[in-house]
Amino acid sequence: MSESSYGVVIVGGGIIGLATALALSDRIPGLRQAVLEKEPRLAAHQSSHNSGVIHAGIYYAPGSYKARLCVQGVKLMHTFCDMYGIQYERCGKVIVATSPEELPRLARLYMRGVANGVKGLERIGPERVREIEPYANALAAIYSPATAIVDFGKVAMTMASILQGRGTEILTGARVGRIDNANGGVVLETASGTFHARTLINCAGLYADHVARLMGLQTDVRIIPFRGEYYHVRSDRKHLVRGLIYPVPDPAFPFLGVHFTRTIHGDVEAGPNAVLAFAREGYAYRHIRPGEVAGMLAYPGFWRMAGRYWRMGLSEVYRSLCKPACVRALQRLVPEIREADLAPGGAGVRAQAVEQDGSFVDDFRIIETPHAIHVLNAPSPAATASLAIGRHIADLAARTLSS
Repeated sequence: MSESSYGVVIVGGGIIGLATALALSDRIPGLRQAVLEKEPRLAAHQSSHNSGVIHAGIYYAPGSYKARLCVQGVKLMHTFCDMYGIQYERCGKVIVATSPEELPRLARLYMRGVANGVKGLERIGPERVREIEPYANALAAIYSPATAIVDFGKVAMTMASILQGRGTEILTGARVGRIDNANGGVVLETASGTFHARTLINCAGLYADHVARLMGLQTDVRIIPFRGEYYHVRSDRKHLVRGLIYPVPDPAFPFLGVHFTRTIHGDVEAGPNAVLAFAREGYAYRHIRPGEVAGMLAYPGFWRMAGRYWRMGLSEVYRSLCKPACVRALQRLVPEIREADLAPGGAGVRAQAVEQDGSFVDDFRIIETPHAIHVLNAPSPAATASLAIGRHIADLAARTLSS
């Protein structure tokens, strides 16, 4: 095997790519593998621009990838953090119904969580809510005491350190420009040189569909980026939120709605919204990539999505540009929050796959093609589920490599 040849090359140095490399190093000791990351540092995007919540597995359709891998992933994540001394906290979460119309949806959500095997879930009334979150507004709620918080960026960097100790090659600044099939595998032309691999694993996140198309795969989905913007709650008002306070989500929309999140670093964040971004890494309105906008507008599924969700989209933009509107949404959860309590925070961009018919892909989507495995949709709870996702992909890859 030449110096440039590998059993596996993973494209994408985020938490999914690193967890996959970790699982492969466990599954196939001695496997020569490389992780290629286009940015100058690992975990630069979704892996480090998120709320840091280790989700319990309440929201997802029973039997789906999300449900199974999230519940498995929680256990694996806790074990990993314990083993490597990464701080996490089981701060608990309440999902609150604030109007009578939300009560049936809350009941269905509880049954879904029970069906998924989430431990310790409780349906509680307003008195119990006030014991857990004294300032929260609720007619009823679901309490998930095991929901936790962590710094997923730190988790990813710990994974990278373990991998380097095991001999996995990790290259940053290695943007992939071309992929060809050759010699029973693939050849990747990158900014860091040429790589031959028996199997390519595409964990490119916001550019997963782009990497798939470099291989000639005509994907039936397109990644549409949605920016989520956060506010920081002022230090002297952080007492309003003890843990995590979430609304009952709209089942027609893949986002959870604005909520309050205590972070592992002791801050309290409010948000995020879900605003269409004009670049796949568009963390602000001024971040525009005309070529990416043109590609989005040329995709028929985008226009069908826009036709279906335009009212919701305009509402999200309005809340983004009008702070009082966002505050009003947050006051449904915590009535005492005030506009002066909130300072601009960070933002993240969610890689959301959209079907040709304009519908959002609701589940993780992982597909196999000759010499490749593509992770084409891995939004939340992908960070929570990352170690379980990595094991699943490693199992798929092991079958290919052994044939």
